[in-house]
Amino acid sequence: MGSVQRAMRLLESVAEHEHGAPAKQLARETGLALPTAYHLLRTLVHEGYLRRDKGLFFLGEAAERLSSSGAEQKRRSTVVEALAHWRDLIGVPVYYAQYRNGEIEILCVSDSPGNPAVEEWADFRETGHAHAIGQCLLAQLDDEARRDHLDRYPVQSITPYTVRDGHSLLRRLERTARMEPVTERQEYALGTVCAAIPITLGNAAATMAISLPAHQADRLLAATQQLQDEIGRLMGTLAISISI
Repeated sequence: MGSVQRAMRLLESVAEHEHGAPAKQLARETGLALPTAYHLLRTLVHEGYLRRDKGLFFLGEAAERLSSSGAEQKRRSTVVEALAHWRDLIGVPVYYAQYRNGEIEILCVSDSPGNPAVEEWADFRETGHAHAIGQCLLAQLDDEARRDHLDRYPVQSITPYTVRDGHSLLRRLERTARMEPVTERQEYALGTVCAAIPITLGNAAATMAISLPAHQADRLLAATQQLQDEIGRLMGTLAISISI
């Protein structure tokens, strides 16, 4: 345990020196005997946590991976907390999704026993034409990317309310303003209505969405507007975090 603690102190000391530091300085700053510091520094270099260049020690790739992983977890935690807050505030399940590498990806869902999320009874990736999340993401794509997606995942009717064919869907998407919320009623799942709000992430397509039982359809527009207002208030904080 003592060796681990001393190694961590050395890592922390190296991290404070952007332009590197020699072993003698690191030993002095950490209060370690020079032979002990040398031994631990060599071990950390061997394991990839430090690198040595011209007598100076810098953080290595292994340490940088740890830092990157920690930052990613923190960003994800920010999104999870925001979705849980909106779930409780509005009283609806909240979803976060992106269009990445040609696929619709649901990255985070926050629901509760009293307000459960929609069951994925048909693959969300293959049925983007039928649910609000998919329609919102497709509406943000350019025409070529949109047609490519529909070539790979053709429109198919999965409920009596689903759009009937690709041409009808494309016309609907073309009429949708880029930052306008998208709603669908029982197109993906009978008994469920949904809405999705487009999110600006540079050139990436992203969305936050909600769902409600069909018998609460009269709440959909007000709940969507409330979520849109909440997103606007937190967008500065979320701008970096939501690319999880």
